[in-house]
Amino acid sequence: MRTSTPLRVVLALTTVSVTVGASLVKGETAGQTLIGDALVNALRQGGYVIVMRHASSPRQVPDRQTASAGNIAFERQLDEAGRASASAMGNALRDLKIPVGNVFTSPTFRALETVRLANLPNPRPVPELGDGGESMQGVAPAQSAWLQKKVTEFSNGSCTVLVTHLPNIAAAFPAVATGVTEGEALVFGPDGKGGATLVARVKIEEWPRLK
Repeated sequence: MRTSTPLRVVLALTTVSVTVGASLVKGETAGQTLIGDALVNALRQGGYVIVMRHASSPRQVPDRQTASAGNIAFERQLDEAGRASASAMGNALRDLKIPVGNVFTSPTFRALETVRLANLPNPRPVPELGDGGESMQGVAPAQSAWLQKKVTEFSNGSCTVLVTHLPNIAAAFPAVATGVTEGEALVFGPDGKGGATLVARVKIEEWPRLK
């Protein structure tokens, strides 16, 4: 880690490593401190950051006949399962009365499509969450630093949602990114020391089951 990395970022990464690092070293799945009703009740209060991978998207790019409406650059896009799960997740968040405040997304079509189908409010595309236009060939250190800092910025009364890609998540949070599937979310909460700690992992198909 660069010596110029902000202290809050260092605290965030240290907390995450301490929380789940031991189990990951053993190849186990990171444990959750909030599950089921406890997770829903916590999220309803706001003050959490949800970092999620975009919904299911095949690696092959579409052609003119198979491109979704608006996909004028023929980027990767969601498949049927991805579209359905994104919509179901958004409906579940509303049914569960989980307040969503700031929404930041990768500018890639598959991420924007995830946010649109989930009907998340006022999404803001930011390059830091994107794939650099290189189809996930590399993640710049500045992108990781931005994401590390963002998970320490908690909003009172609402939850922040960030939609990005697996390489971005893995680069920013190597201790907890093992096995993150398409659409899966990492939920971060405050650690009481100015940083963040991982409190839950939620697969995209699990949101409707939390009702």
